[in-house]
Amino acid sequence: MSTPNQSEPDSTAVDWEKVHDSAEFVELRGRLRRFVFPMTVLFLVWYLVYVLLADYAHGFMATKLVGNITVGLVLGLLQFVSTFVITSLYVRYADRKLDPLATRIRESVEEGAGR
Repeated sequence: MSTPNQSEPDSTAVDWEKVHDSAEFVELRGRLRRFVFPMTVLFLVWYLVYVLLADYAHGFMATKLVGNITVGLVLGLLQFVSTFVITSLYVRYADRKLDPLATRIRESVEEGAGR
């Protein structure tokens, strides 16, 4: 069994630069960035506000709401809740906006490689 010569083009090879530069792939990257970057900024600002309040607003964060439950505790737990909310929003967004386009790109690549 012989190995293919490196100088001979492989008919099943995918031109990844062409895929990367395609309009569909550029659109996919744009859609991803339109969700990820704003959501990341929002979450980091929310986290920074929490940290700053915990460091500089002791009285506010120690305010009791019900029994021994304080504002700081509630805001801290909301950090976890916001993580799950962001994850759920991303999954919905990916299902509707990213996955269909990614599937079309993948199918196009697979068709091109199968020639």
